Amino acid sequence: MTKYEETMGKYNHKVTESDIGLSINQIIKTNFKFSSRFKTKMKFQKLVDLNGIPTPGFIKPDVGDVISIRLPEESSDFPAEDIPIDVIYEDDDLMFINKQPGVIVHPTKGHPFHTIANGLMKYMKDNDQSYKIRFANRIDMDTSGIVIVAKNANSQNDISHQMRANSVHKQYIAIVNGVIEDDKFTIDEPIGRPSEKSIQRTVLSEGGKDAITDVKVLERFKRNTLVEVTLHTGRTHQIRVHLTHIGHPITGDHLYGGDAPELMERQALHAAKMSLKHPMTGEILNIEAPLPDDMKKCLAILRR
Repeated sequence: MTKYEETMGKYNHKVTESDIGLSINQIIKTNFKFSSRFKTKMKFQKLVDLNGIPTPGFIKPDVGDVISIRLPEESSDFPAEDIPIDVIYEDDDLMFINKQPGVIVHPTKGHPFHTIANGLMKYMKDNDQSYKIRFANRIDMDTSGIVIVAKNANSQNDISHQMRANSVHKQYIAIVNGVIEDDKFTIDEPIGRPSEKSIQRTVLSEGGKDAITDVKVLERFKRNTLVEVTLHTGRTHQIRVHLTHIGHPITGDHLYGGDAPELMERQALHAAKMSLKHPMTGEILNIEAPLPDDMKKCLAILRR
């Protein structure tokens, strides 16, 4: 019997010999990675059961007893739309999606429909699921690749903590204008807004936030370069700004001077790989998202 079992909407732990003498609260602390906020919610909303009966946390259970932590029932109310959801990985806590380019992740005032969130509402309906949609990361509308959906608050809080600690490994694939000479290098330049109303970001010698980007050349063409980019920080438009700063804007990036309509109608940037710890099991998840068709076509043209 594993000490960690999970069913949708509930976490279970079967008490073993090693748990004897410990209270329910102590066993939960030892076996589950719940946030402080969720632990407070467990107490006040009485979300802990012992053998199916709500039980105070100070009680010491016996061998074979089952401690269950019920997740509060939550849901989102976005309109459901038939937007394809390309699922890379899914369990009761997380979902990793390979987002296609041209789709916004979350509804906004300017774009209330046709988002990943709207597509997820239909996906949940089709798969008999219900949870509040929480995106643990976001990528630009015209960037493709990995998007994380946390299915409960505890998962979102844990991943957010990992990201703040820079322990989530994020790797992108990009096609840039021009031929990069160095095989590997690091861009360590602060990034910020040139003005409060500016949509663009830029490298700022004063007032910018630390931003570190590793670049590795994968393939060179006559006028372009295929690169692998690893982020050590997560600033808005970080990759786009840093590559533009060194004179190699991303191919197709209209905002940062990379226009190349003959090759790409959007920036050739793809969130390809991500590694992080599962918020409940602690297992390392290595997620990969294949390149979208438009970048494959662009590379085929460049290789002629």
